[in-house]
Amino acid sequence: MASVASCSAVQLAPLFGPNATDATAAATYICDQLTSVSGRLSDTSYAVDTTYLLFSAYLVFSMQLGFAMLCAGSVRAKNTMNIMLTNVLDAAAGGLFYYLFGFAFAFGSPSNGFIGHHFFGLKKVPSPSIDYSNFLYQWAFAIAAAGITSGSIAERTQFVAYLIYSAFLTGFVYPVVSHWFWSTDGWASAFNSGDLLFGSGVIDFAGSGVVHMVGGIAGLWGALIEGPRIGRFDHSGRAVALRGHSASLVVLGTFLLWFGWYGFNPGSFNKILVAYDSGSYYGQWSAVGRTAVTTTLAGCTAALTTLFGKRLLSGHWNVTDVCNGLLGGFAAITAGCSVVEPWAAIICGFVAAVVLISCNKLAEMVRYDDPLEVAQLHGGCGAWGVIFTALFATKDYVAQIYGAGRPYGLFMGGGGKLLAAHVIQILVITGWVSATMGPLFFVLHKLKLLRISAEDEMAGMDLTRHGGFAYVYHEEDESEKNGIQLRKVEPTSTTLNI
Repeated sequence: MASVASCSAVQLAPLFGPNATDATAAATYICDQLTSVSGRLSDTSYAVDTTYLLFSAYLVFSMQLGFAMLCAGSVRAKNTMNIMLTNVLDAAAGGLFYYLFGFAFAFGSPSNGFIGHHFFGLKKVPSPSIDYSNFLYQWAFAIAAAGITSGSIAERTQFVAYLIYSAFLTGFVYPVVSHWFWSTDGWASAFNSGDLLFGSGVIDFAGSGVVHMVGGIAGLWGALIEGPRIGRFDHSGRAVALRGHSASLVVLGTFLLWFGWYGFNPGSFNKILVAYDSGSYYGQWSAVGRTAVTTTLAGCTAALTTLFGKRLLSGHWNVTDVCNGLLGGFAAITAGCSVVEPWAAIICGFVAAVVLISCNKLAEMVRYDDPLEVAQLHGGCGAWGVIFTALFATKDYVAQIYGAGRPYGLFMGGGGKLLAAHVIQILVITGWVSATMGPLFFVLHKLKLLRISAEDEMAGMDLTRHGGFAYVYHEEDESEKNGIQLRKVEPTSTTLNI
């Protein structure tokens, strides 16, 4: 926020000279006016930064619609309503549990290095350090992590399992991780005012590790414990494509996510009215623009690399693969978007596409079924993004955002301390999410609350669990209802009487 200017009538009065009739009164009046102006400028600074954060929160929340469209297009038509409903409930259940517990666990300061313990139910908010806009922005991040996970276990998971895991992930698992790396009290946070991990802390600016790896690894355990969908692999173990029913929805969802990412990454500055050099054209507003540019370049490069890479491997120009590649580039650049040069973002996107393609090949080899490639895209590309930041973070950008004298990227001459901190981040996120979400999915599986029956899976959850299909169909005749043989309603020609 802007600093408040000070004015002293005692110091100002002698400057009027000996001929002034009432120098003290004049000095007091001038100081009062300056103080008033300074206060208004400070108020304006708060208002501008809060508006910026709220607008960014709205953009990030719009990504829920992107996730919904992407998921809907990536599953078969018989499960469309189910996957759409899970996305709605990720936001709804996540909102309540993040309000009650999650935000306090994540940012409840002062606290210890492991978990926060203030602001439960937003008690004592607003405060000098936390406002309602901070909660809204962080809630949008929390439900994004839960939305990521839902794609891994799509088309075969009971509805109650979605509710349980979503509440647990947004209310406890994700907040603890975000406390470690984003809170001023977190043991590995680059914002920690005390001892920094390897003298640097972890630079995970917008969450390649905190958001994407958490969601991806949680989805990995869910999909592993559930097993593949019926028909995903034949008796010899070869992969069988179970294509989503709408490439149009996939593309729509991808563009909505792309749009929302401009709140996800640039918005993570939390404020925009910060001058690096007073009176200069260059300030945090420039860093916000640079972050949007690096985000764009990484995604574009990953999309093109995936396009040509999959063309060489499969012989097709596949729009769904390109969309996933684009999102993989975004997931990777999220950690270092604010501290790398635009040319480095191109490298990030290129490698992210290679990581995604390689992880998909590995998934087929081990018979792992993930309808939206969540573990490969968010987990694999997110982990690469964490490493990438430790290699390419620049000295000047790190100093502007986190403070001077910090270690920076290995390839930029900053030594290996930042890389060591980021390797630890990958290990502890993997361990924490595995130790919490893995047992949760296993218990749900043992209680028969995780996977639906084979009959329901074959018929589709829209019909068996949600009372009908997402699209308008009608049966050929009553005898075919049990066979679920449907045909689309064709438009009929009508004559309008005018």
